[in-house]
Amino acid sequence: MRKRIISLLASTVLVLSLLSGCGNADTETENTIESTQQETTPATSEATTPSTDAETPVTPEGTTPDAPVADAGEGPQNAIEMAHLMGNGINLGNTMEAYGRSSVGVGAETSVYETFWGCPVTTPEMIQGMKDAGFDSLRIPVAWTNAMNYETGDYTIGEDYLARVEEIINYALDADMYVIVNDHWDGGWWGMFGSADEATRQAAMDLYVSMWTQIATRYEKYSDKLIFESGNEELGFRLNDTDVAADSGTLSDEDCYVVTNQINQAFVDTIRATGGNNAERFLLIAGFGTDITNTCNDAFRMPTDTVADRLLLSVHYYDPSGYCLWNSQENWGSKTEYAYMQEKLSMMQKFTEQGYGIIIGEYGVLEQQNGLRPDTVKYTESFLDLCDLYGYCPVLWDTNTTFSRMQGKIIFDEVAQMYLDHSFANQSTKTIEEIQTAAQADFEAAMAEAPEAAGVDDATAVAWIMYTSSDWGIQYSVGDVYAPDSKTAGIVATDVEITGEGTYTVALDFTGTSGGYASGVTFSAIGIANGEILYPGYCIEIKEVLINGEPYTLTGRPYTSSDDQKCTRLNLYNAWVTEAPDTARTAAGNAMYVTPCVLDAETLGNVETIEITFDYVPGK
Repeated sequence: MRKRIISLLASTVLVLSLLSGCGNADTETENTIESTQQETTPATSEATTPSTDAETPVTPEGTTPDAPVADAGEGPQNAIEMAHLMGNGINLGNTMEAYGRSSVGVGAETSVYETFWGCPVTTPEMIQGMKDAGFDSLRIPVAWTNAMNYETGDYTIGEDYLARVEEIINYALDADMYVIVNDHWDGGWWGMFGSADEATRQAAMDLYVSMWTQIATRYEKYSDKLIFESGNEELGFRLNDTDVAADSGTLSDEDCYVVTNQINQAFVDTIRATGGNNAERFLLIAGFGTDITNTCNDAFRMPTDTVADRLLLSVHYYDPSGYCLWNSQENWGSKTEYAYMQEKLSMMQKFTEQGYGIIIGEYGVLEQQNGLRPDTVKYTESFLDLCDLYGYCPVLWDTNTTFSRMQGKIIFDEVAQMYLDHSFANQSTKTIEEIQTAAQADFEAAMAEAPEAAGVDDATAVAWIMYTSSDWGIQYSVGDVYAPDSKTAGIVATDVEITGEGTYTVALDFTGTSGGYASGVTFSAIGIANGEILYPGYCIEIKEVLINGEPYTLTGRPYTSSDDQKCTRLNLYNAWVTEAPDTARTAAGNAMYVTPCVLDAETLGNVETIEITFDYVPGK
């Protein structure tokens, strides 16, 4: 998770497979929220059609089905076992990674940074309360450059900052918890790796190696219960971020994978070189953008190590983002959504089969401040069941909104027992096979009771308007799969069945939502479910656009294309696509001078209604 005190407009949490709409399928996906109050992100929604087949329980490598989970006091023998011993985890979010440096500079009291994003100074009682609530591991996100004058080439971390992080590490170890420490967004210095200037790129690596040399040396004597994590969500496409390096953005998608692999290798080499307990310490490798799909891309490679079976892998899970991050999706829990969750999490077995333990370093239904969100319990319970099934350690993202640090307990009674049930203490008397069998049975029972998702069969084509507002608070069926249930409460949609060549009208009415309108646009497109299958080569030609009942002049020439060769799409506003793909088509047969952005996001304003009339015709 990352926080910057800047406009929400800059954040990009929806996965590009949803938003790319005729762009590069491997384009960036970013799982973050930028908020003036608190960081609450992430991962992401994916536009894939999940299989509904149940997964077979997988016995983690290095264990036997009838063996009890090892006692925490025995110490883990390999990374798979480590993930089991780490049990349930929780993040100490918006605390040591709170970035006050840009406001108060370097050298302020550590408490100034620690409380800069609104969380209290951490105490032993708070951490013990987390342990008592059923959390076995504590992830401590850290912004180390709060205490570093790196612009001058001095990469020394301030002693007070190192000491304060150490205090919190000790709080957790005293509570018998495992501890993860990383470098977390940290003001966005990571974008230096994408600079056009070779000296800046080298400075980024020098900073990184110096940082981890100091951290590893300082905490070298700690046991295996302390784990170092190579980064957060920035190891990926966000190496091109311009927060610090204005000339960043030079890395191609392929380059981002290459540099990510280099950074992770440097991380392992640096930690091992400090010797002592670090020579065999368990290390947590940040996946590509911590996104599951991108991490499973063969271009991402785990680093080599001088010791066997001591590497873990971290990804995040915030799917669907409209439900988990933004409160723009009202409910969760259709059969399709259950199947998608299982399909996505099962992808990480690619790595467990190679002996890597999996840590889901962040997850959660985050918008809980005004009371427990609908379906939070069943979403979280199902997620935890799947983590049990596959042997992953889940680490809840929390910023004092689920676990109250002042009260020392989980705020919501409905979820409190759930975390106790999934704690290591309550599961350590069971065999791995018993844990997996129970988890699969519980998940399958919940999925069997889930309603069918609204949508269409393969023999029907339906047109609709995908929409996400500029503040991410309004959403309607974003993605190549037509999902009218995936929406903000109060939206009235006019979707229309496509029966062949003709003129059609689609519309969205936002006046029934809590705010009464959609604030601008972050993403929008016209989609036609099954259009590529039933009407291959057809084009969407816009005849009229009405915004709030008034005619709207498009700012460019749109085109028709498809991401998945199933859903036909015409982008109305898609800033993630920088140019039209080779497959772009128009009814006139000339796809020159087309653009994925034909709405003007800067001037669109509040949208109460949007209505679009278009011709659907064969392309040339």
